[in-house]
Amino acid sequence: MIRQGDAMTVTGQRPAVSETTGSVRLADVSKVFGRGTSAVRALDQISLEVPPGEFTCLIGASGCGKSTLLNLVAGLEQPTSGEVSASGRVALMFQEPALFPWLTAAGNVELAFKAGGVGRAERRQRTEELLETVNLVGFGGKRPHELSGGMRQRVALARALAQEADVLLMDEPFGALDAMTRDLLHDELDRVCAGRQLTILFVTHNVREAVRLGDRVIVLSSRPGRVVDEFAVPIEHPRRIDSAPVAELAGQITDRLREEMSRGDTR
Repeated sequence: MIRQGDAMTVTGQRPAVSETTGSVRLADVSKVFGRGTSAVRALDQISLEVPPGEFTCLIGASGCGKSTLLNLVAGLEQPTSGEVSASGRVALMFQEPALFPWLTAAGNVELAFKAGGVGRAERRQRTEELLETVNLVGFGGKRPHELSGGMRQRVALARALAQEADVLLMDEPFGALDAMTRDLLHDELDRVCAGRQLTILFVTHNVREAVRLGDRVIVLSSRPGRVVDEFAVPIEHPRRIDSAPVAELAGQITDRLREEMSRGDTR
């Protein structure tokens, strides 16, 4: 999924575009699904700013509106009230890779270049470069069913990078993977981000994953989702998910999340 300026390949109206490339801003945003007695308030007056180049993680209980928030930024949903703005090109990665099964790995990546009007020779060269970036040299001719889950997510990441996005929205992209594969992809994402000015908004249920990857962790309340706390992550890279500093901060955030979930149970 991608948008730039007034051109979109997602359904619905896009959020307003701000002046600073690669930034995201939500101001007093609420989202209600349905009407009357069956209405469900998913988000309630959320205000959040993500500056260019920051890796921000969102955590919260299931159903707190994390995915809804990403959909608002992507333009897939419209807020009931408030303002959502995102600058530049925005790409969205889901938990499932959502690759076209009839295309090869290279074909899935190349499709993004083709949609952008890149010529055949150039898009093939750039596709090869991106597959190398995500450590898939030699796998470009494989179809999705011939690849492991981790490899398919690498292809999805390469496809997102092919869109030359300024903002990358990631909705639990590693949630379905085993711990070892997830750890390897954390390293890959670190390496990819180190060479790009990329703003990332990352949804996860895994608190250690959030601390392992993020510059900042935002805690959302139980439904309706509100921003109830945030934690800076002052741990130098490279990080390990099982390191003492990561575990210590993850413990603090987990305690805060449990406190909020307990409040939600009594509302």
